[in-house]
Amino acid sequence: MEMCHREGLYQIDLLNGSKERITEREYWAAKKGQLALDKENAAREAAGQPTKPTKFETDKAKLRRTIRQALSQAGSFDEFSSLLLREGVTVKESRGRLSYLTPDRTKPITARKLGDDFDKAAVLALLTQNAHRAAEQTKAIPEYPAAVKKPLQGEKAAKTTPADNTLQRMVDREAKRAEGKGVGYDRWAAKHNLKQMAATVTAYQQYGFSSPEELDEACSAAYAAMQESLAWLKQVEKTLNGKKELQRQVLAYSKTRPVRDGLKQQKNAKAKAAYRQKHESDFIIADAAARYFRENGISKLPSYKSLQAEIESLIKEKNSGYNDYRAKREEYRRLQTVKGNIDQILRRSEPQRRKEQSHER
Repeated sequence: MEMCHREGLYQIDLLNGSKERITEREYWAAKKGQLALDKENAAREAAGQPTKPTKFETDKAKLRRTIRQALSQAGSFDEFSSLLLREGVTVKESRGRLSYLTPDRTKPITARKLGDDFDKAAVLALLTQNAHRAAEQTKAIPEYPAAVKKPLQGEKAAKTTPADNTLQRMVDREAKRAEGKGVGYDRWAAKHNLKQMAATVTAYQQYGFSSPEELDEACSAAYAAMQESLAWLKQVEKTLNGKKELQRQVLAYSKTRPVRDGLKQQKNAKAKAAYRQKHESDFIIADAAARYFRENGISKLPSYKSLQAEIESLIKEKNSGYNDYRAKREEYRRLQTVKGNIDQILRRSEPQRRKEQSHER
């Protein structure tokens, strides 16, 4: 422990405690890993081969670096979680404390073991700072649109997903007035609708739609893509849960092997009955595991190591599938918002057009 302090591996903040908690075990792992890496690089250099990175990182050091990269880009906890998922890291919260699960582990690493920089308070404080900084740099949306219906019939542009995330549903002012909303709310709703009209027209142009019917088709296609992604994600989760349960049963069954072998060594039925009664809990576990194997048609038990590799691969697939589903869900919701606003804009413009025609007559 004193050696860790002497080497400067414990990074201490007198006010906030230990920013990074590096145990003596991690310290020696880093030392041995660095020596092995230096030796390998020296051999590669002598043989004229390209060398590997010169600094060795432990698993916890890599996790700290991954978390810090996500924190530097995220402005909310959901975004922070999503960025970590892309790297295969799942962040969990339990009893007000954070923990991080990497693909190569079945048990998460608590923030306390990583350092104070990674606990809930520090993470939320940094995310709040990022959100304030992003809000200051965000440009205001034009309050009054240049046109409403004309852009809907304009030239078709390249279909790209708009980057603006401020689009919201317009308010049905007549319905709100019928509910008993006052004048103050109605004034706010009028301003809100003008802003959303501008944002909706901008989004419509950025998508490159030439008619409301084309927008309807895009909504249907986005919904189908979202449902397909969700179905695939559920199937991966089902397979993953099955593999985890199988792994649990294999582990439980293997732990009872000494007791089962002991039963074979008993010479007569009376001795076997006494032996089973003495180790009743172990035989209950073994019988339950054997029943699970029979019900699932498993005749040859896979190794714990192979199951762990399958589970890690499925976790990566699940994380990737979740990111894909989330992106498609957001795309569908955005298109639905654009569609709802466009329908409301056209409903408002139609009575006005009929009124103008009647005046011309």
